[in-house]
Amino acid sequence: MALPLTSCLKLIEPRRDFATYTPAAGPDYAQDSYWAALPTRRDSADAVPRNTHLRDEQASAVADVFFVHPTTFYRSQAWNADLAKPRLNRFTDRSTIRHQASAFNAAGRIYAPRYRQATLYSFFDEQTPNGQAALDLAYSDVKAAFRYYLAHYNQGRPIIIAGHSQGTAHATRLVHDFFDNDPGLRRQLVAAYLIGYKVKPDEYLSIRPCADSLATGCFVTYNAVAKGNEYPPFRGLAVTNPLTWTMDTLLASASLNRGGVSQAFKRIDPHVTDAKIHRGLLWVTPPKPGRYPRFLLPGRLELRHSFHIADYGLFYLNIRENAKARVRAWQLNNK
Repeated sequence: MALPLTSCLKLIEPRRDFATYTPAAGPDYAQDSYWAALPTRRDSADAVPRNTHLRDEQASAVADVFFVHPTTFYRSQAWNADLAKPRLNRFTDRSTIRHQASAFNAAGRIYAPRYRQATLYSFFDEQTPNGQAALDLAYSDVKAAFRYYLAHYNQGRPIIIAGHSQGTAHATRLVHDFFDNDPGLRRQLVAAYLIGYKVKPDEYLSIRPCADSLATGCFVTYNAVAKGNEYPPFRGLAVTNPLTWTMDTLLASASLNRGGVSQAFKRIDPHVTDAKIHRGLLWVTPPKPGRYPRFLLPGRLELRHSFHIADYGLFYLNIRENAKARVRAWQLNNK
């Protein structure tokens, strides 16, 4: 029998208020150990699905990718993760860095900071300031990492910003703080892949949703859910169809799906699902059970059968090829 929402959340709710505990020590981004991915060493962002023709192309890439990983910390012991925990870092690397950040290793050199991510409960805490305080602390690390990246690594190269879930929440703020009001840095922006979180069409003053597959200096965003489901709080959000890279509401056939990659990361599954934009959501036809997990959100959220965990996996090859194509388009536009 399923636990009610309040019981589920109590299991992961931190036991102390944010203001009464001392967060773990912050990162020093001059040390390689505080990066989950760097293009100068072997790491999980270099991975490609087994039994495929794909290869890591970071060594010859002309662009950079700044990737912010999603939540991998679910414990109730603290509001923010401790970066000195090897087990958490390994889990982050083997899951999100391998399955999501790697989608960009044909388009750019990948930089993915470790950061004191907020625990999952932070997104459900609407009664106290604790959750937002934890998210703010997490973002302060991401912001510091991006500043270090700009000062020490970028050297004027074109930039892709990418994230998922909590990572996209922080990446969305990052685009506000660094790109929206800075024409010089904005010219370096290939695109922002703001996947798996809430992004409005008018999120930015100067940066718009990408109009097509080759637009640059813009953003793409979507939240995948099994077709037939509604989630009123998402109505009005920006949605990009990753099979066409447009924002129209026509059904894009599964024949346009270049290939998904499941959690096993063993192969490419061509034509794994179709996609259609519907009221702030990306409707997909559920693939065969097992390979692409659903994320059953609890209780009052009402959104059922979300493919949040598989937002990248369902469209892995489309994302990979599109990121590379946008870099080429950026080069042509900036000769």
